[in-house]
Amino acid sequence: MIKQIISLCTFAVLIIVGLSFYLQPNDLNNCDKKPGIGNECNSVDAIVAISGGDTEARTNEAIDLYKNGWANMLVFSGAAQDKSGPSNAAAMKTIAIKAGVPESVIVLDEYSDTTRQNAENSRVIFNDNDIKSIILVTSGYHQRRASLEFSKRNSDITILNYSASNDKDWSIWWWTTPHGWYLAMSEASKIVLFYLVGIR
Repeated sequence: MIKQIISLCTFAVLIIVGLSFYLQPNDLNNCDKKPGIGNECNSVDAIVAISGGDTEARTNEAIDLYKNGWANMLVFSGAAQDKSGPSNAAAMKTIAIKAGVPESVIVLDEYSDTTRQNAENSRVIFNDNDIKSIILVTSGYHQRRASLEFSKRNSDITILNYSASNDKDWSIWWWTTPHGWYLAMSEASKIVLFYLVGIR
C-alpha cells in the first residue's frame, strides 16, 4: 500500500513538473532584465502580446519589456470579447499609453478571436513593418500553443517566448486549484489537436 502511494505521488509530481515546463517555454530565462550579448538575449524587432485570460498582466509584461529596451515596437493582438465595445487590442494600447509608451510605436490587430487568428493576422503586421524577430508574450499556460501557432504561420520569423508574470490565472502553484488543472489540461488537449489537425 505504501509503495502504491509513493508511486502515485511520484507520478503526480512528474505530471505537474512536466506540464509546468512544457506549457511555459521561456527563451529569456538566462537573460538579464535588459538585452545584452548572447544567443537569445539580443533585442528584437517587436514585442507581441496577445489578449485573453489575464490580458492586463500580458500587456504589462510587454510594456516592461519595451521599457527595458527589448524592442522599439509593440504589437497588441485581440478582438473585442464584447463586440459592442472596443477591441482587446485597443484596450491594451490604452494601458500602454497610460504607462508612458508612445502611441507611435504601437501597432494593433483588432480582429483576432483565436490564437490561430492572432498568428495569421500578425503576419500582415510583420510584413508591413519588416519584422523578422519578436518576443511573444502571453500567459504561461498558453505560451506553448501560441508559440506553435505563430511558428507555423510565421516560419521565417525568429520567435522568443516570454510569459506574463503576476498572471492571476497562472503561477507555479497552478496545480493547487481546479482552475489551474482546467487550464493545463485544456491547453494540453488543444496542443494535441494542433498536431493532429492544426485547428484553433
